[in-house]
Amino acid sequence: MLSLRGEVTDPARANLARAVRDLIAATALTDAHDSMLDAAASAVERITATLTSGEPVALFRPTIPRNHAEYLPRSPAVGALSPIAPGTIDWHFEPDAEYDGRSRMIATGVLSAVYEGPPLFVHGGIVALIFDELLGMINIENGCPGMTGMLNIKYRRPTPLNNPLRWVAWITRIEGRRVESTAQLWHGETLCAQAEGVFIQPKPATVEAYFNV
Repeated sequence: MLSLRGEVTDPARANLARAVRDLIAATALTDAHDSMLDAAASAVERITATLTSGEPVALFRPTIPRNHAEYLPRSPAVGALSPIAPGTIDWHFEPDAEYDGRSRMIATGVLSAVYEGPPLFVHGGIVALIFDELLGMINIENGCPGMTGMLNIKYRRPTPLNNPLRWVAWITRIEGRRVESTAQLWHGETLCAQAEGVFIQPKPATVEAYFNV
């Protein structure tokens, strides 16, 4: 089993993301009175001003992921540096018994009420977002990264908030630059949703044009 656990490469920024993640949860769920909310808003505005006075950080740093923190660090689904990511999703890769020479992903996590759609359940758009990211990551792990061409979601059951969830993702077909991948979302023995995606590996000229690398 290959695990990509490792130290966060930018611990101060990750710590800030964690603190802001907690702030987002508190903002969505608090029942504090108006004067406290106004005071908190002013404090947050002051902090924001201190963070925007320096030079901007480069938005794209091409790298080969070596650990969890280096997989799409600003991703809204799994990014260690993103305050809007759940911050709970963990994963590992293991050999795919059905497709020789490929790896599959097993991910686990809990989604809090910040991601609520219907009362007590995860918003369907969040389910789709995480599917898209995990499918992209299994493509990266298998050496065929691509951009999403199509993502088809089938919602089987509502996905519960604040419960352990499990995702499984794998590649089903590679044909030229076209990659087809599949993922499932489970709550215990209940299949909540499944996804089928088509990803297109961009040509080098396209990568250069899009990302200036």
